[in-house]
Amino acid sequence: MDEDAIFDHMDEQTQKAIDHAIHEFATVNTGKASPSMVEDVMVEAYGGMMALKELSAISTPDARTIAVQPWDKTVLKAVEKAIQSANLGINPVIVGEVVRLPLPELTRERRQELAKLAHKYAEEAKVGVRKGRHDAMDAMKKLQKDSEITEDDLKRNEKEIQNKTDAAVKEIESLLAAKEKDLLTV
Repeated sequence: MDEDAIFDHMDEQTQKAIDHAIHEFATVNTGKASPSMVEDVMVEAYGGMMALKELSAISTPDARTIAVQPWDKTVLKAVEKAIQSANLGINPVIVGEVVRLPLPELTRERRQELAKLAHKYAEEAKVGVRKGRHDAMDAMKKLQKDSEITEDDLKRNEKEIQNKTDAAVKEIESLLAAKEKDLLTV
């Protein structure tokens, strides 16, 4: 592996960590309805487990309601059961051929719990970024040991790796700050 490939691999790992954090943040209930809050709920249907987004159309008719309309009406009860057991703090209500999910008002305590959860997701993303940094540093040291790059190249590359890591951590921190602001401002 050469220097460019090492940097490309690190960039890929870093972006995956950031994308994962963005996805996890989207699943945190801020009191505003969002399809991403329920799209990955696993439903027992057709003899196996399927994600809710694979079984139905998910929409937000208003800011405080999520509507789930299964394409096959026979899985309506299974969808309701899966949402109840997903422990989202949302009580599904079947209205005709649609499962409506009215979002309850968030209490101060619940908002703080969700902020802690967002911190956990951010820390997981930072761990992913740091793992990418560690892998890149090790690969660069191996190149230097194998005499493929000089000591000066190693130092320059290590500095570049650290700069990329710092930028990614800063991005995760700003995403977390935005999510916290969403959660804690009433």
